[in-house]
Amino acid sequence: MTDQPNREQLLHRARTWVGDDPDPRTRDELTVLVDRAGEGDEEAWLELADRFIGFLEFGTAGLRGALGAGPNRMNRAVVIRTAAGLTAYLRQQLGLAGEERGPIVVIGFDARHNSDVFAQDTAAVVTAAGGRALMLPRPLPTPVLAFAIQHLGADAGVMVTASHNPPQDNGYKVYLGDGSQIVPPADVDIAAQIARIRSVSQVAMTGEGWEPLGEEILDAYLDAAVAVLDPASPRQLQVVHTALHGVGSDVVRQAFHRAGFPAPHQVAEQAEPDPEFPTVAFPNPEEPGAIDAALALAQRVQPDLVIANDPDADRCALAVREGGGWRMLRGDEVGALLGRHVVDRGLATTERPVLARSIVSSRLLGAVAESAGLRGEETLTGFKWIGRVPGLAYGYEEALGYCVDPATVPDKDGVTAALLVAELAATLKAQGRTLTDMLDELALDHGVHQTDAFSVRVSHLGLIPPVMTRLRQDTPDELGGTPVSRMDDLALGEGGLPPTEGVRFYLADDTRVIVRPSGTEPKLKVYLEAIVPVAGPDGLPAARAEADRRLAAVRASMEGLTAV
Repeated sequence: MTDQPNREQLLHRARTWVGDDPDPRTRDELTVLVDRAGEGDEEAWLELADRFIGFLEFGTAGLRGALGAGPNRMNRAVVIRTAAGLTAYLRQQLGLAGEERGPIVVIGFDARHNSDVFAQDTAAVVTAAGGRALMLPRPLPTPVLAFAIQHLGADAGVMVTASHNPPQDNGYKVYLGDGSQIVPPADVDIAAQIARIRSVSQVAMTGEGWEPLGEEILDAYLDAAVAVLDPASPRQLQVVHTALHGVGSDVVRQAFHRAGFPAPHQVAEQAEPDPEFPTVAFPNPEEPGAIDAALALAQRVQPDLVIANDPDADRCALAVREGGGWRMLRGDEVGALLGRHVVDRGLATTERPVLARSIVSSRLLGAVAESAGLRGEETLTGFKWIGRVPGLAYGYEEALGYCVDPATVPDKDGVTAALLVAELAATLKAQGRTLTDMLDELALDHGVHQTDAFSVRVSHLGLIPPVMTRLRQDTPDELGGTPVSRMDDLALGEGGLPPTEGVRFYLADDTRVIVRPSGTEPKLKVYLEAIVPVAGPDGLPAARAEADRRLAAVRASMEGLTAV
């Protein structure tokens, strides 16, 4: 970020940007805004100030932001400079100098507005710098890109996607040669190289020379995905699937066909990629109403399971029958189910004996690991951390992300997760059981682990620090009527974890509360978990009711404490 310029400086910066912008559409957009501001339009001045408050920040999530003209937006000028900075960083890290080969970079893209254009610009920069740019053949899920990096022996990967963000956004996610997302200090080092690129005009680009990959890369990914399953496991399962207008439909369909499952019932109006996401208010299966169309189809065809992917298909959501309708499972419930299945299947071998979860996810997976004689690890939020855990057999985070094949894709993968959960559901079905039966068994074995979460959306990021400061400096004595026994300031690296942003409270009854800013959206996120022992099968309803009571009381307190 930079200090806010005065109006004369702002106009000068904007006009300079227009002169360097390679895209006529964003040039025209910014020119109109400059003209309006020059005529005294106050709204135009505010918009111009926001677009030039600084260069869109490059971090461990890469870039993500609204499409539009200016340095604080996603556009071709920003992407070209970012690609040049990334290429310079890779050359430096790999010790490439002079006329030696440049880096090998695999590039993927989803179906959002300008994703293909940003991918081509990246390829043009890499190629002009003497590198090899390997382009995925068409819009494909993020996990295909993560797989392709190691499969092709590349030095890095770039995925152009904004995942589950709203239609006006796009993003730029960077992976290193081991197939994992970047972590510090790589993000800072790449950002420093980007900052050295003062203009697009200084970046060499070529209109040809990158290497388009064929469908064989998708075939290789699908072969690896299906290999996760037990060849002898049951396959009789009826599924409703929605891709939420993203790129998952075709890949999921092919994966299910190769695995021997019946073809999923696709939600027709959401099956084809559409960057406008016309049938959902927010293209995230976690959001209320996002999978309503899938649930309506389920009511008609009566499948065994409903599966939803987010637009780039790296997340996976499930809904199960409950009474006369359907209930969406929480990410923590799916995470525990898959973790138990990994243990039961024997996928957690001596070479990979670790079950990992993010800090905001349920502690139930740790209990599953302990009972199986395996190691349970807790990491910072994000698969950039989970995917790097040594000896990882399985990892998940509560935001619907699951890594079930870490040796091949050390990242969340909504396609292989869909396959593995379908295998689990089909296995249980053959035994006359369901996923909810297995959840009951987990509760009986390890206690009810009930979770809840809510978000506090803000108009701008500057509203979040005062809330975090208040929680740190005025630690509450009690939450929901239960004393607070401990507070960890995660920014100080307490609790055995590297430093991050957030605070964690433990209550006297072992209820846990974590508050942290989102890494991808302007919002504060609050995560709650209550653990209640179960006194035999007959005690399960009472234990769940008590957990609900505790969570409701604590949530009411936290909603007041995090109000903006």
